[in-house]
Amino acid sequence: MATLYLFLLTFHNITRWLVLIAGVWALIRTVPALSGNKEFTIADRRPVVLFAGSVHLQVVLGLLLFGFLGSQGAGAFADRSTSYQWQHVGLGLIAAVTATLASALSKRAATDRAKFRVAALWTAVTLLILLVSIPWWRPLLRLFS
Repeated sequence: MATLYLFLLTFHNITRWLVLIAGVWALIRTVPALSGNKEFTIADRRPVVLFAGSVHLQVVLGLLLFGFLGSQGAGAFADRSTSYQWQHVGLGLIAAVTATLASALSKRAATDRAKFRVAALWTAVTLLILLVSIPWWRPLLRLFS
């Protein structure tokens, strides 16, 4: 069980960086377009969808770590309080919801300007939540250790 835990923890750690890169990419595509009359194309939508998908993957990995393996004595937050564990899980779930809002509401907005505005707003909110929820005291890149 320890090997599976270590694999999931490493994958969860690496995915953290992919999530942050996808979020920054989504903001780079949406924020500059807020000031103009640019058309919201598939190239603008793709990073928002990729960001939402990567957040969902990260949450699933985190729930696997927390739910199935956390009770086996291999707690990722053994050096921190139990309340932070719940904050980390709760903020991850909220981030998944806000990332979904960025993707879904930007697809359904009436105008291109509204699509950019909704995508930029909810992507920024999601990134802020994620930055708060990341345990920065942990190793920044954990590879099977």
